[in-house]
This record gives sequence, C-alpha cells and structure tokens, in this order.
Amino acid sequence: MAGQARAAEGQRFEFTVRSPERAEVRGSLVFATARRARAAGLAALRAAAGALVIDCGALGQTDSAGLAVLLDWLAEARHAQRQLRFEHLPEELLRLARISSVDGMLQQGV
Repeated sequence: MAGQARAAEGQRFEFTVRSPERAEVRGSLVFATARRARAAGLAALRAAAGALVIDCGALGQTDSAGLAVLLDWLAEARHAQRQLRFEHLPEELLRLARISSVDGMLQQGV
C-alpha cells in the first residue's frame, strides 16, 4: 500500500507502508505536499494493527507545514489511543521543531 503526493515544481512525497507496524516516508514534506501527506499518514495510522513506526530517514526538504503534518499524526494517534513513533528524523526538521519547543514530542512519539 503506497500513497504519493506530487506537487508542482517536481516536489514529491511518498508514504509507503512496509508492514502493519512500519511505514517509510521519502521526498519533500513541505507546504505543497502537506495535504496529501497528511491524508496518507492518517490512513496508515487508522489501518495499523497497533503501534506504528514511521521511518523519516529518506525525507529531503521539510518546512513548517511538514512539521505540522507530523504533529497532526501524533495528535490523531493520541486521540485514537494508538502508539506512533518516528525514526531517523532529519536535522532540518528537528531544528524547526526546536523553535516551537516540540522537538521532544517528535522524538518521543505517543
């Protein structure tokens, strides 16, 4: 099961479910890809058998909209009483999270 969001200017985001407990994101998680990225992640979270781990190691460009997407996934997981954790968060994304004091939330998960 794979979801893809493509944007103008060649920006691309892919969300790939590897198993019921693991997924991978790659490409650009930016304003242009945020809406579809959000939808793909929420669908994977709802379909997960239990805890879900999302590997972010292949993310390239990120911005504040991308950060908002990850925070939204965490909020949805908390609301659904599911566990969600991110692995290999890019430093660029963590820098954005530190500005808003949400880096601990990203690194800890729910």
